[in-house]
Amino acid sequence: MQDQINSLPKRAKDKHKENKTFFTKLKKKPPKQLDYVMQELHEQEFKRTDCLECANCCKTTGPLFTDKDIQRIAKHFKMKAQKFIETYLHLDDENDYVLKSVPCTFLGADNYCSIYDVRPKACSEFPHTDRKKFQKISNLTLKNVAICPAAFNIVEEMKKRIQL
Repeated sequence: MQDQINSLPKRAKDKHKENKTFFTKLKKKPPKQLDYVMQELHEQEFKRTDCLECANCCKTTGPLFTDKDIQRIAKHFKMKAQKFIETYLHLDDENDYVLKSVPCTFLGADNYCSIYDVRPKACSEFPHTDRKKFQKISNLTLKNVAICPAAFNIVEEMKKRIQL
C-alpha cells in the first residue's frame, strides 16, 4: 500500500490533463445515471480498499470543520466550542476552520481516528466519490485523486464506464 501512496501524486499529475478534460465534459452534459454509476463504483472500490491501511487523507490534509462539527466534537471532549477552536483549529485564507497542523491530531499510530464516531462531516464523506450531483465537485475530485488511492481508482474506472 505504501508504494501505491508514494506513487500517487505522480500518477495523479500524469492523469491531471486527461481528468480535467473529462470533468469539463462531464459538467457540461452529465449522464442521467451518473449518481447511480458513482455509487456503484464507490461501493466496489471500498470493498477492495481498507482505509486503515492508508490514512493518507489524515496524514496529508486537514478537513474543514463546520460549526456543527465543532459543537459535536467539543461536546465529546467536554469542552466549550471556543476552547476546542483555540486548542486544535485556526481560520484559513478562506475563513474556514481547519486543523492547526497535519497529520491530523486525532490520528493514531495505528491509523485509527480517536474521534471517529464524532469526526467532521468532511472526514465521514471523504473522498466524496458517492455524492449526488458528482459532476459539481470536479475540482475537489481532481485534488482528491492525488491524496486517495481509492478516489484515483474510482475516477479511472469512471472514465472507462462513462463515454463522453
